Amino acid sequence: MGPPMPITKVSIEEGCITCNLCMDLVPEVFLVTNDQGCIVTDDAHKHFVTRANEIRQAASDCPVEVIKVQES
Repeated sequence: MGPPMPITKVSIEEGCITCNLCMDLVPEVFLVTNDQGCIVTDDAHKHFVTRANEIRQAASDCPVEVIKVQES
């Protein structure tokens, strides 16, 4: 089995409960706001290589499974 594919996109589907877990793991990629709930930061793509393991961990640990990671 080879290395994981590079991350090309991260998104959050409806249903987020704003538990802050993803932001605690990867604050460069996820931001919890008062008015929008949890969002993917505008410059998240800059961290897809350096924080890939943490991004995958946030998606895996999400209690409502709304974090989606696309890989090429």
